[in-house]
Amino acid sequence: MINWFINLSYPIQALIATLFTWGITALGAMIVFLFKKVNKNIMDSMLGFAAGVMIAASFFSLISPAIVMAENLKLIPWLVTSIGIALGGVLLFIGDKVFDIIEKKKTYATSSSFKRCIMLIISITLHNIPEGLAVGVAFGSLYYGIDGATLSSAYMLALGIGLQNFPEGMAVSLPLRREGLSRKKAFFYGQLSGIVEPISGVIGAILVIKVRFLLPYLLAFAAGAMIYVVVEELIPESQTNKKKDLMAFFTLIGFMVMMIMDVALG
Repeated sequence: MINWFINLSYPIQALIATLFTWGITALGAMIVFLFKKVNKNIMDSMLGFAAGVMIAASFFSLISPAIVMAENLKLIPWLVTSIGIALGGVLLFIGDKVFDIIEKKKTYATSSSFKRCIMLIISITLHNIPEGLAVGVAFGSLYYGIDGATLSSAYMLALGIGLQNFPEGMAVSLPLRREGLSRKKAFFYGQLSGIVEPISGVIGAILVIKVRFLLPYLLAFAAGAMIYVVVEELIPESQTNKKKDLMAFFTLIGFMVMMIMDVALG
């Protein structure tokens, strides 16, 4: 089985690896099927947990690698990451304002819920694009003989990103369930946020040199988008719970879980 995989072209290897990471996202999204009723305490705690996961992922999975990649590419690390983070935040800010305009023109009960759902999906999807690119670059780099590029490191990167995608699938599907979507729809949109990884993975493997140059910007871009949605939506929503202090602890727990996974698999 291993020999069969090794003999495949690098884009196909990247496709298989990112299909795996997408599958883990779907597993995380399936958590919604375990809940028959939406309990506010449980859902708020999961929102807090998701916020912690996304904060940790923003730094350990996105900003920190972006700084290292920028240094390796002889770019200015603080400038590259600042540009990326700013653009990511601006994108969601513009999206937020667009939905506010829509709400003023159309008054319907689910408008704010719909906006929150879309922002969650966009933020996680943006996060998954550079992750898929990173896996694609890891496998594509094997062909070009880039320093430090080994098959085992590509395997570990795909495994690490896959494990991280489990709570990310939850981070989309559970809030969507809270907003009133059925379990099937919440699962569908939760796993859909990971579908971009196989696509971007193949692109990354084919255009490895160019994509490698752009990766620091893309990683920081996704981080900015995630930080924006955490501050704008997830934490404020979780703090509507009467047990605010407990919800804050769930945010810390989420941060620690993702940090441990990132550092241990890094």
